[in-house]
Amino acid sequence: MPKTLAVAINYNGAKFIPHFCERLFDLKAENLDFLFLDNASTDNSVELVRELAPDLAIHQAGENDGYAGAAEIAFRLAQKGGYDYLLLMGTDIVFEADYAKILVEKMEQNRSLGAAVGKLYKYEFFSQQKTRILDSCGLLAYRDRRVVDRGQAQSDVGQFDQEEFVFGATGAAPLYRVEALADIEVLAEVFDQDFFMYKEDVDVSWRLQLFGHQILYVPTAVAHHGRGTGIYKRNSYLQIANERKNLSRFQKTYSYRNHKLMQFKNELVTNLLHDFWAISKREILFTGYMTFFEPYLYIWLAKFLFAIPKFSKKRRAIMRRKRVDADYMQQFFV
Repeated sequence: MPKTLAVAINYNGAKFIPHFCERLFDLKAENLDFLFLDNASTDNSVELVRELAPDLAIHQAGENDGYAGAAEIAFRLAQKGGYDYLLLMGTDIVFEADYAKILVEKMEQNRSLGAAVGKLYKYEFFSQQKTRILDSCGLLAYRDRRVVDRGQAQSDVGQFDQEEFVFGATGAAPLYRVEALADIEVLAEVFDQDFFMYKEDVDVSWRLQLFGHQILYVPTAVAHHGRGTGIYKRNSYLQIANERKNLSRFQKTYSYRNHKLMQFKNELVTNLLHDFWAISKREILFTGYMTFFEPYLYIWLAKFLFAIPKFSKKRRAIMRRKRVDADYMQQFFV
């Protein structure tokens, strides 16, 4: 019987803790263990969990190394504990009871799967209201290398009711095969510790694909996500520009740099040449936007350039071990 470790990653999420503790154990599956991983919070999150969920195991990180650092700890604990699967989540997630059970069964039926993710809806956390507005149906990659949550901000009218392979699994509630994560380890890390946070889920998904581990979207597995950044339609450059007004400088800077680092690490040259004009168009448009509206990002462009020597080593390690060709990867860039 497979074992699953469900890890809730928290940093200063005390406002979510009462509801999180109340609903976490709604999630049911055989051989499912829970862990609260606190990333050096300073808002009494841990004390609240101890009070409200005394049976919940707690692991406290010594310092805040971001989501990537916490996810790496979660993976190491799952590996050390002999778990077959790792379910990651934030404290702003509410699961339907069979979410993990459905995904584990799908993974057990297909050994080529490295990850699976269900249908996520927007959740109004503080009013405790479920909605029919989609948050994520897996990750979608465009030819210009934008990566978005499929269906985000759309009303669910059945358009994503088909089980299918997708480019990636959103970091809100992915189920990973621990063996697959171990397989994609590069230079002693699975979740890139240089990322800190943002795009680490896309980076891991891209590497899983390169190493031949498929990712499955399963619409019958349902969860509800109170995404802190909000949900927005991102189908056009205008929509993206409007969305950016709602993001903090912290989010913009790390997302900008990490996107470039992720692409530098994982892009196949043949795919780059195939989509050169689409990628170039996006780069030109965004550079113009950045120059007028977010010029501070040029500092982070410099940080990306300074990181190239280090990331060249990561890229070489990935390219030596990849198992799929450019034709396989091209199917995911739409």
